[in-house]
Amino acid sequence: MKLIREPLLHFILLGAVIFAAFAFFSRNRTDKPGEIFVTEGTLENIINGFTRTWQRPPSQSELRGLVQDYIREEAAYREALSMGLDRDDTIVRRRLRQKLEFLLDDNASRTEPTDAELQSFLEKHAALFRSEPTFAFRQVYLNPQLRGTNLAQDEARLLADLQRAGPNADLSYAGDPFLLAQNFETTSLAEVRQTFGDQFARFLSTLSPGSWSGPVASGFGTHIVFVTQRNEGRLIAEQIPSSGFPRHSLHNIFSH
Repeated sequence: MKLIREPLLHFILLGAVIFAAFAFFSRNRTDKPGEIFVTEGTLENIINGFTRTWQRPPSQSELRGLVQDYIREEAAYREALSMGLDRDDTIVRRRLRQKLEFLLDDNASRTEPTDAELQSFLEKHAALFRSEPTFAFRQVYLNPQLRGTNLAQDEARLLADLQRAGPNADLSYAGDPFLLAQNFETTSLAEVRQTFGDQFARFLSTLSPGSWSGPVASGFGTHIVFVTQRNEGRLIAEQIPSSGFPRHSLHNIFSH
């Protein structure tokens, strides 16, 4: 009875029970400190990274090599952490700071702007919300290959003839054969640029309606141009609170 009441015996028995319980609950565990597990998510990231770089999925041998490289990298990373190589390292500190600032900036960019901020942004970047000008114009085409060395002389003669004839000039026999039309109605500047090129579009932007002008070059050759109508681009939204302009659209541009 004296032995049963001995505190040392109680301590030994309690320790044995704790040890037995730990052994029972740990018998099926497989995660050892020295093991590296390649999860399905990690494997998918490895495959996606390779596919984005090479525009094809990796072969079986390439995938084995990528997995082995990942394991070597993970082992080296763990060893470096265990040796404390991440501490007191300027490069590591700067990289962690950059990642933190990136996350903070990303969260800050999602802050909802006020109407005053949107209005200020609209005033400073009005060109982003202005529709393009449109043109109605007539053009007469001259083929440089057909005209050869007489091109400049023919351009000057044609321009003078058209200027004398004015807006009602008969274009039936003017210029050279051309696949496109001679008359263009309500054509945006982007469409002009796409059809005739940047130089032609810039030249057209400088013209006022009512007179023949040119010559101007395009991707086809040279042209004499008459602008019959010009509609300037207009500001889509003038005020944020009362305009009815889609606020979320302006917010998206403001945020980026």
